[in-house]
Amino acid sequence: MNSNLLILTCCLRIIACLAIDSTGSVADRSRTFVRKEVKQQFNPRVKRDVGSTSSSAEFSPCVSPVSIQDFNKLKQNTHQHVFIDDDGSSVVLSWVGDGTGIILVLTIFNVPVTWFFDQGSSRLYRSEDSGKTFEDISNVIKNTYIRKEFGINVGPSNSQRVILTADVALTREQGGRIFTSLDSGKSFHFVDLAFHPGQPIVYHSSNPDYLLVSSIDNILWLSVDFGKHWTKIHENVQAFSWGPGITIFFSTHPNDTLDADQRGELLLKRTEDLGRTFSTVSNNLFSFGYIGRFLFTSIVKKQGEPRALYVSSDQGDTFNQAQLPLATKEQFYSVLEADDDMIFMHVDEPGDTDFGMVYTSDDRGVLYSKSLERHLFAASGKSDFTNVTSLRGVYLTNVLDEDGSIRSVITYDRGGEWNPLNKPADLKCASDSKRCSLHIHGEYSISNQLAPMLPLSDPSAVGLIIAHGSVGDAITAVKPDVYISDDGGYSWMKTLEGPHHYTILDSGGLIVAVEYYTDIPIKTVKFSTDEGQCWQLYNFTDKPIIFAGLASEPGTKTMNISIWGYMPEAGYRATWVSVTIDFEQLLTRDCEDDDYVNWLAHSTDEGDIVNDGCVLGYKETFRRLKKKSVCINGRDYIVEKEQNPCLCTKLDYMCDYGYYRQENSSECVEQPDFKDRQLEFCLLGNEELLMTTGYRKIPGDKCAGGFSPKRTEEQMNKRCGTAEQIQTSKSKETTIMLAVSAVVMMIALVTGVFLIVRKYVCGGRILSYRYSSLREDDDRCIDGELVANETNAGRGFRDDSDEDLIE
Repeated sequence: MNSNLLILTCCLRIIACLAIDSTGSVADRSRTFVRKEVKQQFNPRVKRDVGSTSSSAEFSPCVSPVSIQDFNKLKQNTHQHVFIDDDGSSVVLSWVGDGTGIILVLTIFNVPVTWFFDQGSSRLYRSEDSGKTFEDISNVIKNTYIRKEFGINVGPSNSQRVILTADVALTREQGGRIFTSLDSGKSFHFVDLAFHPGQPIVYHSSNPDYLLVSSIDNILWLSVDFGKHWTKIHENVQAFSWGPGITIFFSTHPNDTLDADQRGELLLKRTEDLGRTFSTVSNNLFSFGYIGRFLFTSIVKKQGEPRALYVSSDQGDTFNQAQLPLATKEQFYSVLEADDDMIFMHVDEPGDTDFGMVYTSDDRGVLYSKSLERHLFAASGKSDFTNVTSLRGVYLTNVLDEDGSIRSVITYDRGGEWNPLNKPADLKCASDSKRCSLHIHGEYSISNQLAPMLPLSDPSAVGLIIAHGSVGDAITAVKPDVYISDDGGYSWMKTLEGPHHYTILDSGGLIVAVEYYTDIPIKTVKFSTDEGQCWQLYNFTDKPIIFAGLASEPGTKTMNISIWGYMPEAGYRATWVSVTIDFEQLLTRDCEDDDYVNWLAHSTDEGDIVNDGCVLGYKETFRRLKKKSVCINGRDYIVEKEQNPCLCTKLDYMCDYGYYRQENSSECVEQPDFKDRQLEFCLLGNEELLMTTGYRKIPGDKCAGGFSPKRTEEQMNKRCGTAEQIQTSKSKETTIMLAVSAVVMMIALVTGVFLIVRKYVCGGRILSYRYSSLREDDDRCIDGELVANETNAGRGFRDDSDEDLIE
């Protein structure tokens, strides 16, 4: 291996590690816990006074110790495992399958200085009882050092597939080594590769034997027998992605070079027969993404000019230019959310502004309407956009006001209208507050160490949202409190003081929380059986531990929760500890019909019986658990609901292309720059004329009758676009940027400037953590250590930045 390739490889490994540690994933099958260096024994100190801008005297939490009877039940079902003589600096945990109870745990000890060498150690453990006991199975992988940044790579669904990537010397001529398991980690077989993987291996979504990976020298490799044999697909691959069926999309350099300046000259290729033949579906490519059923491409029509976004819904056979603003070199597009009906697209504002405009699409992904102005999207690649999965149509996010403050807004109708969050009725804002409301912490706050967890919701826990927040004019730098909504974000209740880690169990019938400290040992867990109205305290251990994070089986069906942490020892050593609590013996009664009540979602109780609860064209009545019922929903619990159609109103429509809706208004107003202009757009190479009164139905809306504005699209018998413009791509943004980052890293190694790397990773913009954007009260209480050391393991992509970023 030549010296340049070795340097490039080391750069790739550093970037990959940065990406995995700094980002999360919607796939919640894995967790990573990291311990801080222990320099001395920790001493308890008085808890600091924390809270929102409202007076703490107004809030009296309903908290009580668990009864002696319940304490004894929980004690009998509390299982502690001490990882003796394991001094790993981090823990990677993954569930293998759904509802199997099988967990693999990888403890890893390494020091950053050893990244350039084949050093470090790791151990592998396995549990078959949801973490109550663990067995050290390091011998089945020959006690091999496993690469932390690749984690435990678990196959889709209940495939029982697991892949571990060994950390071998990059100068090893025969390539890398992987360990594969077909039986959920009971046994592993090693495979020596002809290449060194440059990222985690990517499973096919429905056939786990089909695998894709890019090597450190940017060659795309394919296996169709779960890693036993590998075939070279293509060289000089910059990004790749599985498409529908066995389709593979990848971008490549036309001149067989790896040159950051060539972005905008890339080719997007497609193979529909596992690499036997190829077709070029796009030229002049800057980046691409395949999300939902849409293939996006960012195209540079002419070098030096802004980029345009093109969309295909037929896997690249045809493309249409998205009716969105063009993006300069310093701007980006980001798909915030996408499904078969609609796309939420963030378009960055010019300059280093940290905000942009959110647009919503039609069902073709071609026509877009303004949905939300000044949407916060920091240069660090962090967006607070959150899909509330416990109630359809609901999304949370934050906006950056002109005065530099950050405030929260919510939509209940998929972006048709955004409003401030209602504060809890029993909390007051400061006397000088001008627009008192609740503000929720998201990714941006986590990156700035202001909150330890993102908002949490789940489809099985209807209407339930748990989040960190504060009450006032805007988000503050005061440590946040925990708030709960039981109706999808219409109303909120302050439930716990100070930052916590929390999780939902038994489809919402049980909530568990642990107070979060960075340096104070803890021994108490809090749990609620009434959606956070009251909490019980249970001391789960006699020997307090430094808390690292909570871990529960993906979804909310389980009744088990694991508390992970470590016990500091002399010097820099510490011992990892896992405490698993099984609540099933505490809630011994199965729920019956009388334990449930019918609940009309989106009801505002404003007296309009006909339209009350109508959102996106229909009402939904759910059967949900009563708060006073203390019983088990169980693994077989299925959310029951009844749907009834509604008459159409203006709220069933979003503003059409060229129109926008002002805040707190249902009227669609023509954009000033579109006045007296014909609304023309290009569709499948034909010029179309849009005749509209300003409204188009929200994709997926099922209303009928009622308000029905006129809207037509007429062909003008004129051709538009060019062959070069009709193309697009796949592979969620993160894949795109690592190759470029690697080149820049080579320069950085010479110049010693890491900032350059981060600047390129973030699309050419310098990182700026906007603490100045956060209003700080006089009693500011931020200690700079409130950092979440629990992260989700990344997917099988090079996740350098926002995973759905399409530059």
